[in-house]
Amino acid sequence: MKYAISTDGDEVCPHFGRAPHFTIINIKDNKLIDKNLLTNPGHTIGSIPKFISDQGVNCMITGGMGHRAVQFFNQYAIDVIVGISGKINYVIEKILDGTLEGGESICAPGRGKGYGIEKIHTEEDENDKLNHHH
Repeated sequence: MKYAISTDGDEVCPHFGRAPHFTIINIKDNKLIDKNLLTNPGHTIGSIPKFISDQGVNCMITGGMGHRAVQFFNQYAIDVIVGISGKINYVIEKILDGTLEGGESICAPGRGKGYGIEKIHTEEDENDKLNHHH
């Protein structure tokens, strides 16, 4: 199973979209197979979930993200665990021993670069409106 962890230095970044990096780990038979650090490709609507999906990731781990971002990840069949903080290596240990538990999203919607995201419509949203005459 492959996991992505929003990363800032050696800590879990509180907001996935503003994370400078993502730590990608591959776990098989409760053993860490490999660990890579990838640079955030940029925070535009839907770009990070696609980037993470392209890495073959099954689960995104972060401090927090908004509901719409969770939906984008879910569209790629990627589970999301929020409410995680602390050192990356500690989080990896928790994954390996099966004790990692998510919680409340740490970041607050409407702060920073994500502000007003619910007002932005994608081309897909517009096409959806045209195809559903309700």
